[in-house]
Amino acid sequence: MTGASMMECKRALESSGGDIEKAHEYLNKQGFKIAEKKSDRATRAGLVEPYIHNNSRTGALVEVLCETDFVAMNPVFRELAHDIAMQIVASDPKDLDGLLSSPFIKDESKTIEEYINSKIAVLGENIKVGRFVRFQI
Repeated sequence: MTGASMMECKRALESSGGDIEKAHEYLNKQGFKIAEKKSDRATRAGLVEPYIHNNSRTGALVEVLCETDFVAMNPVFRELAHDIAMQIVASDPKDLDGLLSSPFIKDESKTIEEYINSKIAVLGENIKVGRFVRFQI
């Protein structure tokens, strides 16, 4: 459900007295702490992800960076990059700060930055959005 390891889920449930919602909040906070610890690590690998909306009149390219090629080829990382490219098409952010603070289109209860932090916790590497561009006819 969260992408966290079984041990992390167990710790979260134990710390919340078995309350699933509180455990989920705990895991989100842990993901943010993990992301903070990794934020200084160099991101020299990654990928460029395209997304063309089904009307073929709007598209985006986004550069998503990570620490190693191993993570760049991971399906979780690739899904993250795809979701960010879709987010750019849907929300038309003007800059990186606008993108990171925008509500995630698949779960508006979290921002793109929170979504990225949750994937940092799962993958164990620093992840950053590099450059992006949106095209529309």
